[in-house]
Amino acid sequence: MTSSAARDDARCILSLDQGTTSSRAILFDRQGTPLAVAQEEFPQHVRAAAGDAPGGDPGIVEHDPEDIWRSQLSCARRVLATACVSATQVAAVGVTNQRETTILWERSTGRPVAPAIVWQSRVSAPICGRLRAEGREDEVRRTTGLLLDPYFSATKIMHLMETVPGLRERSAAGEILFGTVDSFLIWRLTGGRVHATDVTNASRTLLFDIHRMAWSDELCSLFGVPRCMLPEVRPSSGAFGMVEPGLLGAAIPIGGCAGDQQAAAFGQGVVMAGQAKNTYGTGAFLLFSTGDRPVASQHGLLTTPACGLGGQRHYCLEGSVFVAGSLVGWLRDGLGLIAQARDIEPLAASVADSGGVVVVPALTGLGAPHWDPHARGLIIGLSRATTRAHVARAALEAIALSVADVVDCMQRDAGLALAALRVDGGASGNDLLMQIQADVLGIPVERPAVVETTALGAALLAGLAVGFYASADDVAAARRVERTFEPRMPAATRERLRATWSEAVRRSLHWAGR
Repeated sequence: MTSSAARDDARCILSLDQGTTSSRAILFDRQGTPLAVAQEEFPQHVRAAAGDAPGGDPGIVEHDPEDIWRSQLSCARRVLATACVSATQVAAVGVTNQRETTILWERSTGRPVAPAIVWQSRVSAPICGRLRAEGREDEVRRTTGLLLDPYFSATKIMHLMETVPGLRERSAAGEILFGTVDSFLIWRLTGGRVHATDVTNASRTLLFDIHRMAWSDELCSLFGVPRCMLPEVRPSSGAFGMVEPGLLGAAIPIGGCAGDQQAAAFGQGVVMAGQAKNTYGTGAFLLFSTGDRPVASQHGLLTTPACGLGGQRHYCLEGSVFVAGSLVGWLRDGLGLIAQARDIEPLAASVADSGGVVVVPALTGLGAPHWDPHARGLIIGLSRATTRAHVARAALEAIALSVADVVDCMQRDAGLALAALRVDGGASGNDLLMQIQADVLGIPVERPAVVETTALGAALLAGLAVGFYASADDVAAARRVERTFEPRMPAATRERLRATWSEAVRRSLHWAGR
């Protein structure tokens, strides 16, 4: 079967959504509606790294690659069984994944040679410090659009080379392959016939030149990564081989591949300059399209390729708010303010405003535009009239105001005004939060009918590759807005709220470094 023709009896797309704590599989029909979902958690391996502060977050986070594979394959099989769909009725498979997580495996056997180092892991922080001291950060940033940070894959590979006996020699001899999670899954799904990734995942490795859209020999040399380890880089919507018939019951083309945030942006229809999406998870993750031009941020944001179609280049600015949904978790678990996360909306809605209370959720420092790891959280503006409802409302305002700060940076960097913000993720179901978000931005906030936008994005990419969707218009029809939140706050009130927020943030800065 060619990548341009779907089966005549095809009725759905299988999306494999491999995340940090669980694997999921979702079947989507031609209208972009989920038919069935299967999800399976897998173990996390967390321990302290040398130099970790007592009581701080552990610096080493690992997965067993076999757990990733087993859970993802199990979900794929279960979702087909649940929907009573045979593999012959699946037009294509789309893969989306936790980005930056690093896996090395043997070319001859497919067996991993070490645990997967998860994107959250800080184990390679000393390597990053060493390279910064050598003055290499500007070079890396110009080529990749990324910061020199242990978040990304290349320094994780360096760490493995330095700690696993014989690995450097075996890698240079072509015996070892590297991939982010998508590459590892594609290798396993195709029975070891395809070693490939897409541009969005390749761009998160610190080894990819986002201007040439190719692996960089200079960066491979800097990080000591042999080119023979690297997967072939392919378009996000295109041919990634065929699933082995014995795995799911029939050979199915793999037609889509993208990192989770870029897949979500595609699922949200962020395909033109000036469009943006925000995913509300533990943190908040924003992608703002700058079209076919990469924009270097003046505010510490990342420049990253997005999903382009038909050979076109597509770039975004990316920014992260460190604390979003986790702030609600802290109010529940740390302060006992609420019993369950869903309790925050009715509690916050029971008051008309925050009563002058401001929460700055700098629980792990502050990211853009402040970039202060020594900032610490505060609750300010308390009075005898303050109730837990005021604190709850101030917490929701804090999430929305943090997002608004990043959106402001993106608009200034790009020189583009945002007309509406597209939202997804768990907290996007909080109507009050979404209304506050529209109010503090002063623009509409659009929530999709299908909130599984990451998996939907991978499905749409795969469907385009095999002709299940004939055109971009067909893809656009599969994206539907469930509700639009229009701003209702007067401009003067918005300006006062944002000014008060900025002053509170200023007071939180440099606290731990005093």
